[in-house]
Amino acid sequence: MTRRIDAARHVLGRRNLLGSMALNRQPFLRNSLLAGAQAGLAVAIALPLALLSPWPELTGFAALGALVALFGRFAPRRGPVVLACGLCQVAAVTAMSLTVWAGAPAAVQLALLALSCGVFFFVTVSAGFGAPGALIFVFAASAAMGHQAGLAEIAGRAAATGAAALLAWAICVLTEHLRPPEPEDRPFPAEPRRPLPERLVAALRIIIGCGGAAFACHALGAAHPAWAAMGALAVMQGAHLHINMQRAVQRMTGTAIGAALAWAILNQAPGPWEMIAALVALQFLTETVIGTNYALGQALVTPMALLMSHLAAPQADAAAMAPERVLDTLLGVSLGMLAALVFSTLDDRRRLAQG
Repeated sequence: MTRRIDAARHVLGRRNLLGSMALNRQPFLRNSLLAGAQAGLAVAIALPLALLSPWPELTGFAALGALVALFGRFAPRRGPVVLACGLCQVAAVTAMSLTVWAGAPAAVQLALLALSCGVFFFVTVSAGFGAPGALIFVFAASAAMGHQAGLAEIAGRAAATGAAALLAWAICVLTEHLRPPEPEDRPFPAEPRRPLPERLVAALRIIIGCGGAAFACHALGAAHPAWAAMGALAVMQGAHLHINMQRAVQRMTGTAIGAALAWAILNQAPGPWEMIAALVALQFLTETVIGTNYALGQALVTPMALLMSHLAAPQADAAAMAPERVLDTLLGVSLGMLAALVFSTLDDRRRLAQG
């Protein structure tokens, strides 16, 4: 069971597949509900303001800024964490927008996205940002790909993202008193800080795995290879192989269900106000269920991500994005699983066999 091929058989075995569907009790549900409510409130305020402003095309980037309210739910001091995450979100949008503005070809954009996966992973685990991890920042970078914007529009993107992030920070600070204190007999979950060499090696693995997924997807002619990179990142960013493999199965299942839900929504050609209402509801519901089962959370995250992508790039074919999201994510998750197994250590595979 210590060979990589044995680990692959274990991952795809009936026991592991059934285990990925199990429902778990959330010991700190109130923290998650508060984070979901804070992010939903930030979306409910920021997006209508952006939509009614002279720059409604920036509504999607305002939605990306509001997402930073999800971070730091278990941090001793949440305000600095949310503020730092807002800076990362603005940096992700600005860096990719400038790369596209400079006329970089698709290969360079994908290489930068793969590098972003590793860099934001390293920053996230080093600074202890916690869930939802580097995926939020990479998602923001991917939203800036494809459409070439002028410098004025890029400045607007950064401003919209930053303003919504500041709003999310203010909401978190003003409602901090609603966050339950850490129980004396049951500490909040915290990922142990890994040694620097281990974090650097993990970041390098992620760059290689996410880059391979993105370029493979691009070579096959997919419209959104960034989604493949994010699928691979979701598999590889965890500290333990057995958890990563279970998350991979759950992500594939949840993405398929969520894409069907997104297709049903987008096929009705909803207006921006309907999409904003859906985003607020999905944001809160996601935090309610994702701790119970990751697949259920992904079933809600997927339509939320597609709606935000459509707000950020309304020129894209909205209904066609849903099946593309499934295919690109499946490819990314599959290649992420392969990379995680290839780069796994003997201890990783032993832990997987025991899980």
